[in-house]
Amino acid sequence: MTRRAVNVGGVVIGGEAPIVVQSMTNTDTRDVEATVAQINRLHAAGCEIVRVAVPDQAAADALPAIKERISLPLVADIHFSHRLALAAIEAGVDKLRLNPGNITDPDKIGEVVEAAKAAGIPIRVGANSGSLAPEFRGPHGEATAEGMVESALREVRILEKHGFHDIVISLKGTDVPMTIAAYRMIVREVDYPLHIGITEAGTPWEGAIRSAVGLGILLAEGLGDTVRVSLTGDPVEEVHVAYAILRALGLRQRGITYRVCPTCGRTEIDLLTIAEKVQAELKDVSIPLTVALMGCVVNGIGEASEADVGLVGGAGVGTIYVRGKIAQRNVPEDELPDAVVSAVRALTKEEEYA
Repeated sequence: MTRRAVNVGGVVIGGEAPIVVQSMTNTDTRDVEATVAQINRLHAAGCEIVRVAVPDQAAADALPAIKERISLPLVADIHFSHRLALAAIEAGVDKLRLNPGNITDPDKIGEVVEAAKAAGIPIRVGANSGSLAPEFRGPHGEATAEGMVESALREVRILEKHGFHDIVISLKGTDVPMTIAAYRMIVREVDYPLHIGITEAGTPWEGAIRSAVGLGILLAEGLGDTVRVSLTGDPVEEVHVAYAILRALGLRQRGITYRVCPTCGRTEIDLLTIAEKVQAELKDVSIPLTVALMGCVVNGIGEASEADVGLVGGAGVGTIYVRGKIAQRNVPEDELPDAVVSAVRALTKEEEYA
């Protein structure tokens, strides 16, 4: 089912638009320099919408200075205080995120809705399992999929009573099956675009796995219009993981897809070190390419021949393939990372000037 389209500062979420990748800063929003610097790094990595925390009036006061120095749509993350939401709208943000678990007064929500309507900006109703109001929790105080859906729908109905329909919905839990269940439920009730994510997913390794499982299932079912991967640490990694998930499902093509051999007793080069060096050097590549790094000739020749750039390992040496043809033979092992990187860089230049 095609959901409604919502415009966020020129970026469309929903409808027939591609799935949008977003992230959230972890700087102190009051520190304009640090926040702008991080947003610019996120933008370079492919982030398309960015959210900042607005915990107090000082953070709200910093929003205009941030907005004028970035080119991404800016979302204000609001909790507890409708006055901060009003201040963020006045500051010129492109979208609000309201938490239905801690801004619940219909009159106060109504004030925010009318201001958002006047400003022409959308609102995300963002329910989280960790901040559900008591009336939406289970009999033992636990978060449930049903509770997240009911919490979000209560706030959505308030917005609708004001004739407001520029709405995005998110239902984020730390539990993957519960989150999946919540999104499956909500699409039976409304047709607003879905912001999907697994909240507090964890440190980069575990968080990436949990996000890939949860978001992968939802996206494969067509349940998702914009994604945010939540990882502890540098938010730029959230963007890289989000695109990796989308690439794996064939939904967005940005950056390099790696096919790397798991290695076995036939491998005679240090493929892990080579792969790590190559990936570190090529993180900035945004052109869609496939790179195959293979340990031996068993599957290596086939994989390398089908990739844009391929490496097939031998006894302390390797062969470099570029788009199905051998480009270099018998490259010494210590030169293989640079050889792969150089071949990729040459292709990116060709694509840029094509």
